[in-house]
Amino acid sequence: MTDLASLPYRPCAGVMLLNRDGRVFVGQRLDSTLEAWQMPQGGIDPGEDALEAAFRELWEETGVARHHAELIAEAPEELQYDLPDDLVGKVWKGKWRGQRQRWFLLRFLGEDGDIDIATAHPEFRAWRWSDPADLPELIVPFKRALYTRLLQLFAPHLG
Repeated sequence: MTDLASLPYRPCAGVMLLNRDGRVFVGQRLDSTLEAWQMPQGGIDPGEDALEAAFRELWEETGVARHHAELIAEAPEELQYDLPDDLVGKVWKGKWRGQRQRWFLLRFLGEDGDIDIATAHPEFRAWRWSDPADLPELIVPFKRALYTRLLQLFAPHLG
C-alpha cells in the first residue's frame, strides 16, 4: 500500500478554450466509462514552460494548431487536486497523488472544422462547446472544486 501523503503532485498545464460565443471546449475522455467531460490538460515535461505545455497539450488532444488560439489570461495561482484513493495506484503507474496545474484561458480563433480529436494519441471520444457555468457539473467529482475555483479566477474574462 502506497503512503498517499508521500507521493508528489504531477506538474500539469490546462487549457480553457473559449470560442467566439463565450462557450468552452470540453472533451469526453476515451478511458472513462463515466459521462465525464473535461478541458484539455496534461503533464508538463521537465524543463518545459507551462504555457508551451498548454499549447502542446491543446494540439495533442484537440488538433487545434497554435495559430488558432491566443492567450487571454493565466490563472494567478496553481491549482491542485487529489486522486480518489481507488485510483492512486492505477493512474500514472502510482507515481503521483494528483496534479498541480497551471491553467490558461485561450481564445479559439479557428472554426469548428479546425478541431480534430482523432489525433495521434486520442484522449477524447467526443467533444462539444459548453457554457462555462456548466463545467463543474460536467467534470468528474474529484475535480469539481478545481473547476469551480478556475471559473472564479477567469470570471473577469468570461461572458
